Amino acid sequence: MVSASESYRDIEEKIRRGERLSREDGVRLFHCRDLAWLGAMADEVRRKKCGDAVYYNVNCHVNLTNICTSHCKFCAFGRDAGDRGAYAMSREQAIDVVRDAMKDPNLAGLHVVSGLHPDWSFEHYLGLVRALHETFPTLYIKGFTGVEITHFAQISGLSVEEVLIRLRDEGGLQAIAGGGAEILSDRVRGLLCPNKATADQWLDVARTAHRLGIRSNASMLYGHIETVEERVDHLLRLRALQDETGGFQTFICFPFLPKNTELGHGVGQTSMWDDLRTMAISRLMLDNFRNIKAYWVMLTVPVAQVALGFGANDIDGTVHKETILHDAGATSPTALSEDRIIRVIREAGRVPVACDCNFHPIRRIE
Repeated sequence: MVSASESYRDIEEKIRRGERLSREDGVRLFHCRDLAWLGAMADEVRRKKCGDAVYYNVNCHVNLTNICTSHCKFCAFGRDAGDRGAYAMSREQAIDVVRDAMKDPNLAGLHVVSGLHPDWSFEHYLGLVRALHETFPTLYIKGFTGVEITHFAQISGLSVEEVLIRLRDEGGLQAIAGGGAEILSDRVRGLLCPNKATADQWLDVARTAHRLGIRSNASMLYGHIETVEERVDHLLRLRALQDETGGFQTFICFPFLPKNTELGHGVGQTSMWDDLRTMAISRLMLDNFRNIKAYWVMLTVPVAQVALGFGANDIDGTVHKETILHDAGATSPTALSEDRIIRVIREAGRVPVACDCNFHPIRRIE
């Protein structure tokens, strides 16, 4: 039998020469069965690009409300206002979440995301994040996705640029979260999430933010109804925008978690094989991204640790009480201690580096 390294010799030579992979190359890689070879190629690129540092945050997630008008078929978090388990935080409740997380003396920042509440105005959302910023001025704020920012523009009558400027100047926003990209395909979004930002709108938010000097993350939700070709096209759209702006900081592979979702009745959870393959191919295709995140919340801690050998150099953070993905059946803890994250990174033979939301190092732990 011909080994993958022989069958894919032309791609391997491209990678070693530092040449950009094509759409055809990406599709071929998704059919490669030699996972060890894929991992070795991705790890080689990772090592050349960013060395042995693995970034992590000491952070707290603040999910302001799960009441949401989108009704995405892949989501287990969203509720209607009258549903069991629906909630909408007051300012005091949001502050209490962070105050509890402040028991960790190394807490550095907040990750603020939310549902699209039918009755909340943009001023209400802004008031919540402003309250967090004013109460905890030393904490960085990474907040809201391209979907939420599009929603804020639509309900306020402001432009995306005006929304972003107010979030930055009044709410202390320093970076944008990477969620909401799902698959950047009109076909997929029309079937799974037609009630929220389109692919072009999500990309426009990122483009506008980057022009304003606000950096953002990017992601891909895979393992549901998308084709391999649509995965590759998604990566190519992100790569093209990164060529244009250079404003993406990290790319996050989100495997679909089916539990408690409408889509989950007919779609199973991804395999570790697919998770590691997708991680490696993302590193190889996204040649202009410095950081690739192994998001332990969705992958589980053991798989995220292995993914550090498949192109990843970012393992997210301590999180402190994540809820959105655990509603969909995530079996990982709702938080990790910093000590455990450091141990996971060191066991993989890498160097832990605590950073802020813009990847500025805070502590390097040799």
